[in-house]
Formats: sequence, C-alpha cells, structure tokens
Amino acid sequence: MIERYIERTLYACRWLLVPMYLCLALVLIAFTVRFGVELVDLFGYALYGESEADLILAALTLVDLVLVGSLVIMVMISGYENFVSRIELDENDEKLSWLGKLDSGTLKVKVAASIVAISSIHLLKSFMDADKVTNDKLMWLVIIHLTFVVSAVLMGWLDKLSSSNKSRL
Repeated sequence: MIERYIERTLYACRWLLVPMYLCLALVLIAFTVRFGVELVDLFGYALYGESEADLILAALTLVDLVLVGSLVIMVMISGYENFVSRIELDENDEKLSWLGKLDSGTLKVKVAASIVAISSIHLLKSFMDADKVTNDKLMWLVIIHLTFVVSAVLMGWLDKLSSSNKSRL
C-alpha cells in the first residue's frame, strides 16, 4: 500500500514540469522581442552600415535567434508530450509533422544538432569579425565547436544503436 502511494505520488510529480514548460513560452516571447530589435538593426546596417559584413553579421544573428526559438518550441512541446501528457488536437487543427514522434532520445539528438548549428553561426560570426577577436579566443571557439560536433555525432550514433537494439528485442 505504501509502495503504491509512493509510485502514484512520483508519477503525479510529472505535472511539476508544466510551469517550466510554460516559462519556456515566456523565453520564446523574449527571443521574439529580441528578434524585432535585431531586425530593426539589420535595416540600419542595410541603409547606413559601413560594410557588407555588418549586414551579414546582423542576418546571422537573426538566423541564430530563429534556431534557438525553434529549439525552445521543440523542447517545450515534445518534452510536455513525453513527460507530462499527450497534446490533444481537434481534427481541424494543424498538426506539426513531428508531434508525438520525438521520444526523449531523438529529442536529445535534435537538441545536440541545434546546438551545433547555433555554435556554427557563432563561430562564423567570430571569423567574420576576426580582426577584433584574439587568436586564442578563435582557437577555443573552434575547439568548443568541434566538441559539440563530436558530442552530437556520438549521441546520434548511440541513439541509432539503442533503436536497433530495441527492434531486435
């Protein structure tokens, strides 16, 4: 009887994640506001910027914000579905193609791939601004980026291994 109570309590604790997922929506709002600010800056660079590099860096910043926003959406929705409750949509509602298909392992791989993409953009921005960045900092940025790449590849490989082992069972 005590064991059953403990198990039900632990299972019910998954609802404690809901405020965290809702706060991710607030994070998304903050990124949207920042996107608007950066978009205004982009037009400033287009009209009054000293170099094409300023415009490209501003565009990369927008791409970076979109990638992070997409990552937040992915974690928010699939995390809720995996750990709290299924999202019930009406038949008329538009359904995301990946809704209900991302398990926690696949989500980790997608997060890792997104981190690699975001890191790539930051690295590219640093290279474009290389005259203002020290060689040591560039070296560390490359090392960190390669660490993200290797980690993402290993996570994908491990996920593939675990998927193939599950199919054999």
